[in-house]
Amino acid sequence: MATKALFFDVFGTLVDWRGSIAREVRRLGLNIDGEAFADSWRGEYQGAMERVRSGGRGYVKLDILHRENLDRILPKFGLESMGEAERAALNLIWHRLDAWPDVAAGLLRLRPHFRLAPMSNGNISLMADLARHNDFIWDAILGAEVARDYKPKPEVYLTGARAFDLEPEACMMVAAHSSDLAAAAALGFKTAHIARPDEHGTGLGEAGPSVPVDYAARDISHLADMLEGERA
Repeated sequence: MATKALFFDVFGTLVDWRGSIAREVRRLGLNIDGEAFADSWRGEYQGAMERVRSGGRGYVKLDILHRENLDRILPKFGLESMGEAERAALNLIWHRLDAWPDVAAGLLRLRPHFRLAPMSNGNISLMADLARHNDFIWDAILGAEVARDYKPKPEVYLTGARAFDLEPEACMMVAAHSSDLAAAAALGFKTAHIARPDEHGTGLGEAGPSVPVDYAARDISHLADMLEGERA
């Protein structure tokens, strides 16, 4: 079945969360290790979502989880006295993460041929702000908030396919994380891995997939090359 839609993981695949948070920490003049702060904050991510995925709490937006996680880690960095207004502002760092250099141009090349949408655990306002910040052009914003659950739960992927009136086999999941791609492939999605070898620091990301995929690309522009080559 021909591919009609590409769904994109966002954190790590399209945007450099670690570098962006570290830069923002320095810009705000916080006297802490920005990379360590980013790692600690992100380190709370999966555990917070798992409480929702497992039914331990009802669905809440990722912005809320990020804020709870922020409150949890501030004492580790001697920032427990930070006020409410500062905490709220700091939490919005996630709304202005910078894209990897290849992303905006790569998405523009793909857009004439496919419907494009994020398939992220980020909430809709977060995805909209990242799109405006980085000049991403989406046909829809899909993912966790629409499905009221978090990846890799099947309903997140399937809700995205249904939103475009497509069977999973007509959809492709694009991500820098093999676990995300494995979950989508199990539902019938095609898969494309994007190498982000420095996502968690130099040499600490996925340089290639650890699971079978349909495409393994260096970046979004390389994926566009591969898909254009098939149409030629």
